[in-house]
Amino acid sequence: MAWTRAALALVAAGVVGLVLVSGGSVADPRTPPALPGLPPPFLGTAVVGSGGVTAAIDAYGDVADLRAPGPAGRTLIDNPSARQAAGSVPADTGIAPRVSVAGAPALPLWRADSVSQRYLPGTNAVRTVARFGAVRVTIVYAARGRQLACRIEIEGGAEVLISGEARAARRLHCEDGAARGILTGAARADRRWLARARPLGPGAPAWARHMYGRSLLTLRALTDARTGAVAAGARDGWAYVWPRDAATAALAYAAAGYRPEARRVAGFLLDLDLGTAARFHGDGSPVPGRAAQGDAAGWVAVAARAAGLPPGSLRRPQLDSADYQEGAPGRYVANVIAAIGLGGEPPAPMHGPSPTRRREETRLKSRFVTAAGIMREPDARSGLDSAAAWVVRPFALPLLYPPARRTLLHLAGVGASGPPASRFGIVPSEHWPGVDPWTAPTAWSAWSLAALAIRESAHPTAARRDRGAAVGLLADLRRAATPAGALPERVDARTGIPTSTTPLAWSAAFAVLALRELWPQEARRPPVRDGASG
Repeated sequence: MAWTRAALALVAAGVVGLVLVSGGSVADPRTPPALPGLPPPFLGTAVVGSGGVTAAIDAYGDVADLRAPGPAGRTLIDNPSARQAAGSVPADTGIAPRVSVAGAPALPLWRADSVSQRYLPGTNAVRTVARFGAVRVTIVYAARGRQLACRIEIEGGAEVLISGEARAARRLHCEDGAARGILTGAARADRRWLARARPLGPGAPAWARHMYGRSLLTLRALTDARTGAVAAGARDGWAYVWPRDAATAALAYAAAGYRPEARRVAGFLLDLDLGTAARFHGDGSPVPGRAAQGDAAGWVAVAARAAGLPPGSLRRPQLDSADYQEGAPGRYVANVIAAIGLGGEPPAPMHGPSPTRRREETRLKSRFVTAAGIMREPDARSGLDSAAAWVVRPFALPLLYPPARRTLLHLAGVGASGPPASRFGIVPSEHWPGVDPWTAPTAWSAWSLAALAIRESAHPTAARRDRGAAVGLLADLRRAATPAGALPERVDARTGIPTSTTPLAWSAAFAVLALRELWPQEARRPPVRDGASG
């Protein structure tokens, strides 16, 4: 076995033209082709960090995105999402390792014979292994504080060169005196942090415990450790704070026992001017281009209550707004649910909802519910919406539980009336224009079905059906995850290969909540066989 030290050539990448649409001139750059079964280069598949500098690593060990001072900070790598979508990402983007075997020209890892990727257990350090014939190259990345580090191991006769954009390269320590300390310190800190988590309860299978830990570590990587700003993802266009996404992260932190993290996230959200925009920078300033959406205040209110903070004077939103699908403004059920939830704590079992809350639930039922379930708009032709799950968790509107159950079982493909089931999850709503499954609706539907199963404990058949559907959706989620366990925003319906931001904080947060609902520490679920095929 021969080990060769990596050679580093950290040079500034050339300026790339701004033609970002396919079908342009023949001089436009083209994204390098993917290896079979893998996403294209420069689409992040793993996130590295602990709330400071944050890196997205693609499937080939390239640093595809780098943010500082936190996950929702400024980018140090020019990799626009529009260029990714158009397939026009230049081959010199980001920080890219290249391997020279026996003096031959150096090749990037997307030219290897095979590539695999995993996280080091219990950490946000990611390990990518590429094989070029008999040569095996391993690259490990980790980030701690303000610095990114890498370690390179080579089995066989080869040399590795690292090239990268100058602003990003200045943050990287690779095979130098500081790299080992950063890598070791980051791994230890991640494991200590994860050890603080409230564990899943008895009976949780190994796959569930792994998904739980990986999802919590994803939230750690995407949450600014100083401010509590939660970035949706480590990618251009996603490295912002959406109130509902970040609020779900606060709920997940609180459920998992991370009270300080939950309070920081909720405190950040309470300081935002929610009426000014749909998303915010890491410093709390609004991001122009998208108007405020109608669910923000409701989600922030439930996050604050979960974190033990007073919601303050959150204003009731304008309901004729865009919703979580971020299309044209309209009268959408997701926004109405969140607006009702803004009104206060869920009703206590002994006392029931207040008269005002009961009237609002009744009004929602009269406008959005049909025999089939809960519609996206007050029109039966609008189709069922997976946001029906929100009436169960987190907003607790009991009058709507029966139609919510019908909606979720239908969208999950349970029963003869359901749509054809996907192996990788569900789409957001019945008339969604695409077929690629989305992991966040899959996970939030599992969370609410698991809660409904507990509520039906006096009716074992119904409880088994609801719980079985919830576990089945988590099985879909497990198949949609990357080999390293990261949850993409969405995946190809046929192959399960990520087609968007990976990992997504919102999906990780809902996964934590669904897993805790299915396997709580106290025994409060009806007996049922638990199993999720891979």
